[in-house]
Amino acid sequence: MAFDLVKYMRDVRAEAAKTTWPSRKETVQTTALVLSLVVIAALFFLAVDEIIGALMRWLFGVGA
Repeated sequence: MAFDLVKYMRDVRAEAAKTTWPSRKETVQTTALVLSLVVIAALFFLAVDEIIGALMRWLFGVGA
């Protein structure tokens, strides 16, 4: 069974034609949502890190 490059390229083109792209508005909205969730996650982990650090300093009396 030989690989048929022409058929493969035709199939790729047909599948690419089925692709639907988001509108500019959808792209901006989802980008804003992702960025805001990243900021929220960063703040959450910063707070947790600070709490754990404070507990370690309190327990072991190390650090400033």
